[in-house]
Amino acid sequence: MRMAELSERSGVPTATIKYYLREGLLRPGRRINATQAAYDEEHLRRLRLVRALIQVGRMPVATAREVLVAVEDESLDHHSRIGAAVWLLPEGTAGAMETVPDAAAEAAERQAVELLERLGWNFGYAARDDSPAYRMLVGALAALERSGYPCTMEDLLVYGHSAGELGAVDLDMIERYEPGTLQVEAAVAGTVLYEPVLLSLRRLAQAEESNRRFGEGG
Repeated sequence: MRMAELSERSGVPTATIKYYLREGLLRPGRRINATQAAYDEEHLRRLRLVRALIQVGRMPVATAREVLVAVEDESLDHHSRIGAAVWLLPEGTAGAMETVPDAAAEAAERQAVELLERLGWNFGYAARDDSPAYRMLVGALAALERSGYPCTMEDLLVYGHSAGELGAVDLDMIERYEPGTLQVEAAVAGTVLYEPVLLSLRRLAQAEESNRRFGEGG
C-alpha cells in the first residue's frame, strides 16, 4: 500500500507518519521509485502501536523508541523480552515519591518485600529492585503512609491476589497472538491501553458499591 492508504487505514496523518519514519519509530517502506515507497500490514500494525504509545500513553518519542528497540530484541528469551519492553513504559506519578528517604519509605520497602514474599512473586527475569513497577509500589505505599492512609497487609494481599488473576487474564490475551514480536507488541499495547480500562472499572465498581451501601440501592 502507498502512504496515503496507510494513513487512511491507520487514521494517522501522512505528515505524522513521515515524522515517525524520520525518528526511527517506523521502518522505511519498500522503495518503488525515487519518491515513493510501499508499505505492508506490518507497517500498519507498528503504526498503531506507536500511536498507542505516544497518543494514548503520552510517551515521549525517545521513550517510545527505546520500547520499540526492546520489542525487537531477539537476543532475549521471550519472557525477558516482554519484561524489558513493558518495564520501559513510564512509571506514573507514584514512582517519583519513593525517592524521599524517610521512615515512611523504609516502612513501605519492608511492607512491599513482605507482600511479594507472601504472594510468592519473584518475576523470574530481574532483581526485584530493578523493577520500575516495584519501585512504584514502594512509592505508593510510602505516599499512603505519609498522607495518613496506611494500607494494611491484609488489604494489600486482597489487591495482590486480584492482580494475580488479572495478570493471568493479560497473559491469556497475549497468547492469542503468534509467539515472538507480535506477542511482545501485544504486551506493550495492552499495558498502555488496558490500564485506563482497569482504572475506569475500579471507579465504577466503587460507585456501585457505594450506592449499594449508602445510596438508594442499599
